[in-house]
Amino acid sequence: MNIRVGQKEDMASVLKLIQELADFEKEPDAVIITVEDLIRDGFGEQPLFHVFVAETDSNSNNKEIVGIAFYYYRYSTWKGKIIHLEDLVVKHDRRGQGIGYALYSEIMKQAQRDNVKRIDWNVLDWNTPAIDFYEKTGAKVLKEWHVAQMDEAGIADFIENRLKQY
Repeated sequence: MNIRVGQKEDMASVLKLIQELADFEKEPDAVIITVEDLIRDGFGEQPLFHVFVAETDSNSNNKEIVGIAFYYYRYSTWKGKIIHLEDLVVKHDRRGQGIGYALYSEIMKQAQRDNVKRIDWNVLDWNTPAIDFYEKTGAKVLKEWHVAQMDEAGIADFIENRLKQY
């Protein structure tokens, strides 16, 4: 297995893993991005994300991407530069082989290279294997924080109907 920086030509495999995660998280119809979106947004002059891929040789001696660590940089007004780990995904049939740990470790190394002050990520409260893994590695799973989001429909509703209420 080899952990390396993802390239444009990897984005079809990356998208398949993103979809696999959405299926696992019981949101199979939530993924609307395309390979073209990933290429445009990740490989332009100002990339919006970075990705490490775990690549292994398959039986036919072809390389196969079996996991990803998808991340981007944010800025904390309290801490400074941080990494947000958006997705850590390993193909279902390849779990339990140390691939996720290798990708997770690469994110930690990247954070240290970049001198970031923190790494943030989200984990669903029912994903106890992931929570257990993160806590065993020394991560704090913050139970008192809630994630707030507004989707496209919510944004449009706010602009059209709520903007002037306050």
